[in-house]
Amino acid sequence: FRSGKYIYKPIMNQTCCPQYTIRCQALHFQASKSHKKVLKKMLKFISKGDVSKGANEEEPMESHVEGAAACDFAYRSEFRVAQSEVTPLSGDHMERVENEDKDTGETKEEVNEQKEESRSLQISTDKDTPVPGGPSHSAKIAHAPPKPGKGADLSKPPCRKAKDIRKERKLQKLLQNQACALEGSQHQAGDQRVLSQNSKPKPNQPKALEDFVFVSFPDDAPHKLEVRLVPVSFEDPQFKSSFKQSATLFARYQMAVHKDAPSDCGETEFTRFLCDSPLEAEDAPNGPDCGYGSFHQQYWLDGKIIAVGVIDILPYCVSSVYLYYDPDYSFLSLGVYSALREIAFTRQLHEKAPDLCFYYMGFYIHSCPKMRYKGQYRPSDLLCPETYVWTPIEKCLPLLEHSKYCRFNPDAEAVDEGRVKELGRVRVLHKRTVMPYSVYKKRRNGPSDEASVQQYASLVGQTCSERMLLFRS
Repeated sequence: FRSGKYIYKPIMNQTCCPQYTIRCQALHFQASKSHKKVLKKMLKFISKGDVSKGANEEEPMESHVEGAAACDFAYRSEFRVAQSEVTPLSGDHMERVENEDKDTGETKEEVNEQKEESRSLQISTDKDTPVPGGPSHSAKIAHAPPKPGKGADLSKPPCRKAKDIRKERKLQKLLQNQACALEGSQHQAGDQRVLSQNSKPKPNQPKALEDFVFVSFPDDAPHKLEVRLVPVSFEDPQFKSSFKQSATLFARYQMAVHKDAPSDCGETEFTRFLCDSPLEAEDAPNGPDCGYGSFHQQYWLDGKIIAVGVIDILPYCVSSVYLYYDPDYSFLSLGVYSALREIAFTRQLHEKAPDLCFYYMGFYIHSCPKMRYKGQYRPSDLLCPETYVWTPIEKCLPLLEHSKYCRFNPDAEAVDEGRVKELGRVRVLHKRTVMPYSVYKKRRNGPSDEASVQQYASLVGQTCSERMLLFRS
């Protein structure tokens, strides 16, 4: 993780609150119910000016209270119908007939009578169901004749109401439609799904994240939201022109949410914390149009900045560094909303840069309840602190309930493949000269510093230790 130009990595088995690197698989992300509530709340605010009552005023980024393990991403199963039989009338067909009859002013008792009638109809038609390829017969409809009243002529058919006849016709038509659909499906190379789609409606497909995020609003909407991606560079005109407003918003957020003193969140502190970056901007031919580097994603509402998400765009991921926002707009749950926007943005970048498919949310701290919200963005993985293998968070949570520090890799024999194997190859910067540690060790005067170099190398790994420079005075 980084803070300004400072890159740090905690010593997991020694810190009081172990911080596990977490990443969301952005391409497979499914918004939970609470996520959708936040998205809909923003849409209503922009399009209608609605402000939800009783909105959660707490941030940063904690969503509505919902257990990480409670996120439900179940898909509805497809309807399956055997080819050798006609499906009985479904509940939605019955409901459709009932609704139509309600429109004609039928009473509840009459509807119940219709249900009983449909049951007898179904039993009688089971015997007369047309067999595919065989002669077609119209479905016979059984009726229980009413008890004859005084003076009734039993030689004549019983009197029937017009609405009863209308019900029977509707039900018979539905049966005939099903039979036709079944016969047609025999010519579809035995595909069972054809009958399923014709006889029953398709289940509602869940809306994608983009359906909530990238929405066009009418010109007369009471509010206008614009999200701008601005490179963190004083040479960029947009960044330079919005710097004052952005820095003021940062100070206001820090004082209101984190209770910082004004002297701790001035422009100098803002620049050092969220503008300085060790990353250099780079435009790669196979990379996204915006390039790689550090950016501020500014949320402009009605011409002013109400939130800024500080992100790093890297070859394999979008990394969330920080978020600050206007406390007056806490009711919009801007922490959650910005995280969802950044996931959608990651998916956008993936279209141009196929390797870019993860959304990094910094650290997951299970021992801190306020930091558990990150586990609600599923599917997510935590990084094993010993073998550096990604593990689905569902497998990690039971372990973390028993111990703050955990090894997630279940293979007891597994080791860190990137561990330092040759300490002498660690690159050192000494007296403005780059040299391997084996050479520096011979030149060094004074007590040995091998223990500290060993600790450094174990944290960064063999590959990084040969690409980075360890400063030695």
